[in-house]
Amino acid sequence: MIRKTFKTISASEKLKSFIQKYNIPADYLFPNRRMVSKGVFIGLFIAFIPMPMQMLAVVAVIPFTRFNVPIALSMCWLSNPFTMPPMYYMEYLTGSFLLGMETTPVELTLEWFSENIGNIFIPLYVGTAFYSVFGSILGYYLVNLLWRNSVRKDQEDRKNGNGKYESKKKEEL
Repeated sequence: MIRKTFKTISASEKLKSFIQKYNIPADYLFPNRRMVSKGVFIGLFIAFIPMPMQMLAVVAVIPFTRFNVPIALSMCWLSNPFTMPPMYYMEYLTGSFLLGMETTPVELTLEWFSENIGNIFIPLYVGTAFYSVFGSILGYYLVNLLWRNSVRKDQEDRKNGNGKYESKKKEEL
């Protein structure tokens, strides 16, 4: 379904005029499986990192690889002011577990954070590395799997005459 949405959006004349007006390389907006998967991978990888201005980090990756930039930017929104505290707490607990360290009781105050940054910094970033790597890899393969299943289903529908293309042809006759 999302693949079909991308097809209709990419065929839009408004999008084409926007790309020409602002001289944006079309590669960064390609709605194909490879570009969308890379966008999900990069966006999720950066989303799990506790840092300010994550969207700028996505933009900083643009010169090094080609990916669907709008998808990557939207994946960064996974971490927002509502989801950050539970995400970072989960990363801290995971990092502490992986390092075999005891966890300190957490309070959501700047005073507590500034006093305990030395105790939580390493476990937090070990957990961050864990979730960034495995979460982004999982997202990448999940998008690939869903995209291929969608293509396969469309091909089967066309073969069986159940697809929109077949029904449109029948209506025209």
